[in-house]
Amino acid sequence: MTDTSNFGQQLGSPPSDGISGLRFSTTNDLLLACSWDGLARLYDARHDTLRGSYSHQAPLLDACFQDNSTIFTAGLDSLVKRYDFFGHAEAVIGQHSQPVRCVEYLKDQGLLASGSWDNTLRLWDPKSPPGKNCASLIPLPGKVFSMAQSGTRLVVGTSGRHVLIYDIRSIKSGQPEQVRESSLKYQTRCIRCYPNGTGYALSSIEGRVAMEYFDNNEQVQSRKYAFKCHRRSEAGRDLVYPVNAIAFHPVFGTFATGGCDGVVNIWDGEHKKRLYQISKYPTSVAAMAFNADGSLLAVAASYTHENGDVGHPPDNLYLRQINEAEVKPKPRK
Repeated sequence: MTDTSNFGQQLGSPPSDGISGLRFSTTNDLLLACSWDGLARLYDARHDTLRGSYSHQAPLLDACFQDNSTIFTAGLDSLVKRYDFFGHAEAVIGQHSQPVRCVEYLKDQGLLASGSWDNTLRLWDPKSPPGKNCASLIPLPGKVFSMAQSGTRLVVGTSGRHVLIYDIRSIKSGQPEQVRESSLKYQTRCIRCYPNGTGYALSSIEGRVAMEYFDNNEQVQSRKYAFKCHRRSEAGRDLVYPVNAIAFHPVFGTFATGGCDGVVNIWDGEHKKRLYQISKYPTSVAAMAFNADGSLLAVAASYTHENGDVGHPPDNLYLRQINEAEVKPKPRK
């Protein structure tokens, strides 16, 4: 590993093209990274070891764990695949008519949810034979841009600033529990759920994050708010950057945001203040993830083509040891 000041340790064997997603296992320090180079890489993050890689044979837009040896991948080729790193077995789980942007494994239901640019959310039963494994096909009002789950809810953000909230226990019916419009004026970039299951954070391409709650009770809804971030002034002009990534700390419920400004900010959403800033990675922060106990933060410094096809620093993965003082809420005195 190469130490780069405050960024954390640079992982060896990084992806060779844009990094589209990062996930930690919920039980150990296995880190799953997917990339436009078509590979899903599995790292033992703590020991900086590449445990294995899988070629989806098309650029990858997302990937998630089924268990510690099995993953699902979402491709630009419209296919959803499963790969077992232990048994080296791959299978096509399903197919959309457009690229698949997001996948989430709904563990309690034993179903895989895939959201696509074809304006559908599809549920797959991985145990059923191909062709007979689509448990539900749910039409959506736009292309899927982001998806997240927590507790009993799956939240889907689409083009047109639509947000659909599903009760996972009855998701096969295809009926959302709630349909909302994003409270932010510009395109949704990332949605992540609060660890306590009470709501979600939503970021946009215009340097803002909205803090939302599921409960429609008026008193609960009065707590929601939005704030500006990932902005700076230069030569008298305000520069505003897309907020590409949100990651919640699993213990304290604080959260990190990463933007096209190459900055990671850590926030205390409850007390509406910034706790810490990590600045400035060589290029855009494309994705982030905390490990299961919150002691590590993985950061993908990877150009997201916000300025078109221009020269840019190489794509890299950083692993940062987290100091409790950087993520623990500081209540008002």
